[in-house]
Amino acid sequence: MSDINMTPLVDVMLVLVAILLITAPLLASRIALDLPQAQGTRQAAPDAAFVRISVQADGRLYLNDAEITEAALAASLRQTAQTRSATEVQLRADQTVPYGTVARIMGLAQQAGLSRIGFVAVQPAS
Repeated sequence: MSDINMTPLVDVMLVLVAILLITAPLLASRIALDLPQAQGTRQAAPDAAFVRISVQADGRLYLNDAEITEAALAASLRQTAQTRSATEVQLRADQTVPYGTVARIMGLAQQAGLSRIGFVAVQPAS
């Protein structure tokens, strides 16, 4: 037999394609974060749409400086995502707020359809 058997090569390539199809969705299922740079603060563009969510140490939530419940926050975020899906969420949390609370708020934003989340921090005094 003088020609090359292509069947093993095709079998290997089909297995690799199947592995790629299975693993690709798993790699893209995380929340995209726009974190501030450490060297200095960056101002938002004047035409950029954003909502501010603040979490106090005692767990109270504020949406654009107005106190709000978690259920109302979820509804408001869904409405914002429907009208303008490119809206950025600026999350401001007190230093003593548990990580679970911050993660829950991030989950609410992600479920509403808002994937651009930025963490707001103050620049340390020099």
